[in-house]
Amino acid sequence: MPATERPTQTFDPDTKLTGSPVETIPPYKDQPPTGALKEFITDFSIHSIPYNKVHYGGPGKDGIPVIDFPKFVSVLEADDWIEPQEPIIVVRVKNDTRAYPIQILLWHEVVNDVVGGTPLVITYCPLCNSGIAFERTVDGEVLDFGTTGRLFNSNLLMYDRHTESWWQQANGQAVIGEYTGSQLRFHPVEMVAWEDFKQSFPSGLVLSRDTGEYRRYDLTPYHLYDDIKKEPFFYYGPEVPQILPSMMRIIGVEFNGISVAYPYSSLEQQRLINDSVGGNEIVLIWSPDAVSALDKFRISNARKVGSAVGYSRIIARRLLTFRSVDGKYFDAETGSEWDIFGRAVDGPMTGSQLDPIIATNHFWFSWFAFNPETQVYTP
Repeated sequence: MPATERPTQTFDPDTKLTGSPVETIPPYKDQPPTGALKEFITDFSIHSIPYNKVHYGGPGKDGIPVIDFPKFVSVLEADDWIEPQEPIIVVRVKNDTRAYPIQILLWHEVVNDVVGGTPLVITYCPLCNSGIAFERTVDGEVLDFGTTGRLFNSNLLMYDRHTESWWQQANGQAVIGEYTGSQLRFHPVEMVAWEDFKQSFPSGLVLSRDTGEYRRYDLTPYHLYDDIKKEPFFYYGPEVPQILPSMMRIIGVEFNGISVAYPYSSLEQQRLINDSVGGNEIVLIWSPDAVSALDKFRISNARKVGSAVGYSRIIARRLLTFRSVDGKYFDAETGSEWDIFGRAVDGPMTGSQLDPIIATNHFWFSWFAFNPETQVYTP
């Protein structure tokens, strides 16, 4: 049943606290974040979030070093240091397919890259478990991004090096400085287990550990953070409805003003979900293989949490209905088998590719903070 027709819980935006990212604060109402005037040349008279809700995440400006000149290695070489169930972010542009291991992104959070000729910024906020890519061309200018060392709603605030405006990682919006109100264009990604990538794209490229920084990439600085019984770190946003635990993993989708959160618990039970959101026919596919990068100190020892991806169900003007059988995915119309990357690998539609949608992984608190009118999928 479409998300807009089944019983779901929605939330009145008028009940949200003043920390909501949609609130506009008049210039000079409050002071810029502590220490920001000494570190940045940002025009702090322009902002759309309240400064008293912006907090230090630990290091200051560029204290978390981004990767500006990423190097890549082959799948074969990377397989020596990535365990099969480790999570990665996959970015595909034309015939250029790249994997960005979460074990590296944990320490750098931002990669300025060009994939298939398109300038992209690949981002990961460990506190929200949100791996998101954006096109980094704004008004004809290709922007490079750094880290501010600050958080809003426990989410990474980036800055561009052109105007030093601050941008919210969760939604790609500029919230402080000259670019305030501008929106980065999302680029679809898949967050899956390494084993899925290396089997499907043996000729793909993998972000190298040769980053110019020394880090123990096999270890996580966020061990024991991924606990459904915990509360998020440095979160001062709207009160999170406990229809789901704050730290429940979800994958979120938004079309035409309609947003839906799909809990991993539902996806684990059903393996895939056919749905309609804002007039768009979609399928969410869940795989059990990926482990958490925010659990055990050594990532390879972490517990399995699974992974979820999303695609359009319409291909060549034909609407497909998907089902899961013994851990494999088939469409009911042709009986073709599909993999987690939306590719038909057997049957009449072999070689076909589903269009990926913007479907972003988050913890529930993070998705809700930036999508307060969201619905929650219920089977």
